[in-house]
Amino acid sequence: MKMAPTSTICVLVVTIAVFFPSIVFSGDAGINYGREGDNLPPPKQVIDFLTDEFKYKISLIRVYDANTDILEALSGTNLVVTICVPNEAIAYVASSQEAADKWVQDHIITYVAKGVRFRYVCVGNEAIPGIVASFVEPAIRNLYTSIRIKAGIDYIFVTTAVGLNVLGESYPPSQGQFGHNVAQIMNSLVQYLYSIESPLLINVYPYRALVTEPEHISMDYALFKSQTPVVRDGSFEYYNLFDAMVDAFVAAMARVVGSDNFKLVVSESGWPTGGREPYSSVENARIYNNNLREHAIVTGRTPRKADINMEVYISSMFNENFKSDGDEQCFGTFYNNFTQVYPLWCP
Repeated sequence: MKMAPTSTICVLVVTIAVFFPSIVFSGDAGINYGREGDNLPPPKQVIDFLTDEFKYKISLIRVYDANTDILEALSGTNLVVTICVPNEAIAYVASSQEAADKWVQDHIITYVAKGVRFRYVCVGNEAIPGIVASFVEPAIRNLYTSIRIKAGIDYIFVTTAVGLNVLGESYPPSQGQFGHNVAQIMNSLVQYLYSIESPLLINVYPYRALVTEPEHISMDYALFKSQTPVVRDGSFEYYNLFDAMVDAFVAAMARVVGSDNFKLVVSESGWPTGGREPYSSVENARIYNNNLREHAIVTGRTPRKADINMEVYISSMFNENFKSDGDEQCFGTFYNNFTQVYPLWCP
């Protein structure tokens, strides 16, 4: 599949409505802003940099906690924000409606009044499977009541983010289904998200699949470089592993709700610049993330789901030296002085 020149992305504007009546989802690419490091710029500098109209056109940001310094910095900006309830706070928010109301008052309502443009409240990151997995849906239900029913804010969606490890089958994509160890939790959760028209957030890393099974997955397939179909799944042809992974989630969700009429958001994807050579490198990261960003903005669909209007969050803003040793520390697309590690974000 031939990709358009990277420069195309810098001038293209895409606006496509999907089935949710209260919001317009568009093909777009944002950034994940993590702070697991001791050498990172302060939040105010980061947000000022992202909102400088003469620098990089990044309109979507996902933050992994409800840090007040970040929320204060986001106040009055045009950034569209995904805020996360940290995994360690999920049980508290799930414990009672009063607990959820307080969390929403402190982190959402206070900052909506200050001009923060929230889109998603994400309950945990890959908390399923895990010790708090059973608390995720109760927390989502409580937060939905706090935000939508009590506060009357109808443009914020409450959801969670899961990784590929919730799938028991993912190949071929049409066989996608949730694993037996999480099926009860995921089936109930997906049905509830479908009923409230909230998207499921998914973390999709072709890089991880490649390094796990290099004998079965080609670098070109993982990097969006294949010129011919690599996988044929019924009437669908797959030129890249990213689409195949997303469509495995599509198939798994469709099995549960009996429809393809739902929304998915790719809350994480990226490629490291080091830590596991030869797979990780600056050049591979440049190729993957540019092709991913172009795929989201220009193509905006997968073979199975033409109406996905792809929304992708690239990992990540900076390298984070408190993460596990190796490639986990090397997903940054900016250095700490705000210069790009490689050309990606359009000035």
